[in-house]
Amino acid sequence: MPQARYKQLVDRLSEDIRQGRLKPGTALPTHRRLATREGISLATATRTYAELQAMGLVSGEVGRGTFVREPIPFGDGVEMHVASGDLLDLSFNYPALPMQTDLLRTALRQLASAGELESVLRYQPHGGRPHEKAIVAAHLKSRGLSVAADEVLITCGAIHALACAAMSLLRPGDAVAVDALSYPGIQVVAELCGLELVALPASGPGLDPDALDALCRRRKIRAVYCMPTLHNPLGWVMPLAQRDALIAVARRRGLLLLEDGTYAFLEKKAPAPLAALAPDITVYVSSLSKSVAAGLRFGFACAPAALVPRIHRAIRATVWNTPTLVTSLCCGWLQDGTVARLEQEKRRDAVARQRIVSTVLAQFEMVRHPASYFVWLPLPAGVRSDAVAMRLKEDNVLVSTAAPYAVGSQPPHAIRLALGSVSHADLKRALEKVGDVVASLDC
Repeated sequence: MPQARYKQLVDRLSEDIRQGRLKPGTALPTHRRLATREGISLATATRTYAELQAMGLVSGEVGRGTFVREPIPFGDGVEMHVASGDLLDLSFNYPALPMQTDLLRTALRQLASAGELESVLRYQPHGGRPHEKAIVAAHLKSRGLSVAADEVLITCGAIHALACAAMSLLRPGDAVAVDALSYPGIQVVAELCGLELVALPASGPGLDPDALDALCRRRKIRAVYCMPTLHNPLGWVMPLAQRDALIAVARRRGLLLLEDGTYAFLEKKAPAPLAALAPDITVYVSSLSKSVAAGLRFGFACAPAALVPRIHRAIRATVWNTPTLVTSLCCGWLQDGTVARLEQEKRRDAVARQRIVSTVLAQFEMVRHPASYFVWLPLPAGVRSDAVAMRLKEDNVLVSTAAPYAVGSQPPHAIRLALGSVSHADLKRALEKVGDVVASLDC
């Protein structure tokens, strides 16, 4: 089929979808029927639907067919958009407590009167000043991680730490094993660095070591990205025996472990991090984005000493050094106990929010952690996640579908509810709307 004609078919179908002539939820012809109707090859029909799917206009479901998607509003789990004041945002988590604004005012006044203020105007070491890295190292002991200060690098958030580790320690074309449902940021990092993400079944309660070992027998895997303590979006905490088994596979297969501990502060009784159990093959990344404030963009990585210089160069290439004003403020809060107090309060807050979920959405089966800021809500059979998201948007509630969390497979029909960005009263109101919408479509 000539390229011009192929493009004309894609353009015609996409225009029909955008203009509403093909309604959301409409089942499109099978690949074979489309090929017969248009006089094209089966391969070209498959390519047509693949391009429409890449444009976000259709979704293909194994065993069911290809359907016109609802246009998804606002966030996709990665890109954040400014929502108007009457929208209830359950698509992103930026947990904040009432006292945090006053804490910031006080901290800024203290910085303004500090004797070292002039140093804020100068270049700093790429991975942080020695005394700041020592403060972060001391903080990591509360996560069960004992590291030397020179194994710590300060970054602009956990995703910056993850990107610097990926771009410095992996090569384009390397394959990285991840859960089939995982943090959307890893997909952005993989695309940026030219990495291939290979999905493992999200069977719980964390990445499956046996499935990983079987995958490594079939093909070359270079690294593993995982969230052993409080998986996003499923809330799992990996048991110690499973962590030991994962490490055993990693050692046998020569794998690098990339451990994300962004939400780990919410689980006080977690087993030791992978970085504590296997410090020689693990890079640990985290931040204060959820435990303190997302806007501060303060994160950190700790890595085996031999790998630190390579990550150091990546920080230099991306930001030179993290903003000294923010680093000074955050290190002050780490040192004086402010971060520890905020983490304690946010654990209580997360538990209270999960109780609201238990009350309002009691009729649904959910996957969640009792002290997390999110809920994974699988939808009843026949209920489409894009339809739920659009209907809720029309009712001024934003949620995320499963699409940005799904790696290498057809996304399940589920939604992720971020609980930490609205008041308790607004959360209850938003969850009631979620329940009503899902129930109304389940018929």
